[in-house]
Amino acid sequence: MSKKLEITLKRSVIGRPEDQRLTVKTLGLRKLHQTVVQPDNAAIRGMVNKVSHLVEVKEISE
Repeated sequence: MSKKLEITLKRSVIGRPEDQRLTVKTLGLRKLHQTVVQPDNAAIRGMVNKVSHLVEVKEISE
């Protein structure tokens, strides 16, 4: 089974530094409360760690 991460944007990127805005965009999030499913790997985990104060993460297995 491959693990995946369900990532939801919980806080706005307004007023945040440009690198955090780009990280949220790279994760595929555009709107508040939008949820995306990404593979669980080191690159995605690093991006989530960088913007952990803006997003909520759940592990799902498929």
